[in-house]
Amino acid sequence: MSEVSQERRRGRLFVVSAPSGAGKTSLCQAVSGGLAGLKHSVSYTTRRPRPGETDGRDYRFIGRDEFDARVRREAFLEWAEVHGNLYGTSREDVESDLSAGTDVILDIDTQGASQVRKAGVPAVHIFVLAPSLAVLEARLRKRNSEPEEEIERRLARAIDEIRDLPNYEYVIINTEFDGALDALKSIIRAERCRLLPGDAERRIKNLLK
Repeated sequence: MSEVSQERRRGRLFVVSAPSGAGKTSLCQAVSGGLAGLKHSVSYTTRRPRPGETDGRDYRFIGRDEFDARVRREAFLEWAEVHGNLYGTSREDVESDLSAGTDVILDIDTQGASQVRKAGVPAVHIFVLAPSLAVLEARLRKRNSEPEEEIERRLARAIDEIRDLPNYEYVIINTEFDGALDALKSIIRAERCRLLPGDAERRIKNLLK
């Protein structure tokens, strides 16, 4: 057996949550493009694409009937209704990547992260915050993609989501993008060095054989 196959490990799952407008999707896309061996999982959603979004890159845009059919087949690792739209993560895609030794990063809301925990799936949970609610509101308005009532709904939900912070291992304050991206990279690099159950014994065996 080759040294490469001996050292192959199961991929690690990173779950990133944040209130709408805090920047989690942009951070996840950037970090997956900047670190080798890390894949950004693209969620399925029933919402309409925003200007500049591409199907298959930002989200997989599908109809509600197709989404419901996937729910009935238990095809989603997690799914949730957020701001009137449905979002879900493909169970098969994530398991395939993790089994191949690829790390996977999910940007999902707090409901989805809770489902991942309840399912007993090992994961590193990271929460992204804007410096303040005022900054969060300004970022939502700058997008010019939602009407006033939708912005107000997202801000109200942000308060509920922030209360879920104690369930996360890491928090990143996204004051400026490059600093937040560096913090996310540092977390992933550190977790890749963490010894998981069985890792120490396997490495000792490989080194001393």
